[in-house]
Amino acid sequence: MLAPDMDVIQMIFLALVQGVTEFLPVSSSAHLILPAYFTDWPDQGLAFDVAVHLGSLLAVMAYFRSTLTDLTISAWAGVTQRQFDANCQLILKVGVATLPTVVAGVLLKDMVATELRSIGVIATTTIVFGALLWVADRRTSYAVSNERDISWPIAIAIGLAQAIALIPGTSRSGITITAAMLLAVAPTAAARFSFLLSLPTIAGAALLTGLDVADAGLDARWLDLFWGLVLSAVAAYITIGFFLRLLDRTGMTPYVIYRLALGAVLASLALGVF
Repeated sequence: MLAPDMDVIQMIFLALVQGVTEFLPVSSSAHLILPAYFTDWPDQGLAFDVAVHLGSLLAVMAYFRSTLTDLTISAWAGVTQRQFDANCQLILKVGVATLPTVVAGVLLKDMVATELRSIGVIATTTIVFGALLWVADRRTSYAVSNERDISWPIAIAIGLAQAIALIPGTSRSGITITAAMLLAVAPTAAARFSFLLSLPTIAGAALLTGLDVADAGLDARWLDLFWGLVLSAVAAYITIGFFLRLLDRTGMTPYVIYRLALGAVLASLALGVF
């Protein structure tokens, strides 16, 4: 449910943070833990979490609307006319790459929700996977320049890497892009595959959380949920566009530096420095 005393500033801040960080390789969970240490905000509640994740989902669907249209047309042709093209293969690869996260999510849900949400864990994963992203970014040549050319073994490897993102602080987009780049997929193709892979992943997570909300009973301020969804969607849409347009020019170095700095702050909090 939505915290009844959640104010407008908190709603706006959390919606924007979710929208911006969902698709950048910087970890949304690492950012969402900080307000708990520096403010007296109440927990935003499961209903709000569902709303902002649905906003992110709508953003990636809107941004890749042309690609999704092509994939849908190909899927229909594949079913009705048995025409199995590169788009159909891409759909199946995204589906298969999603399975490890589904299995890990079911098996490890309780442990992730309790034992792995400590600030120490998040600080560690933010730094470690930031450093791994830096290693991946050191490549100077790539064998795959289009997401449709990603092979089955690479797609499965990216899917296995995505399952690691269940550990808070890892970053779903960060670990999938890192894995793809380490396997010689060009950064833009890696990012596009990662964003397409986010569709079933975010949808599934939102569905499971929504079921938890339904079990607990929904006592929410619908206007706050609506604006949380809208703000998250707008922020995510703008972020995806900027990220893809700047990727070839900036590489991953700015995100690596940011992750290491953020990880240092979180580690300081975990050690009681602040």
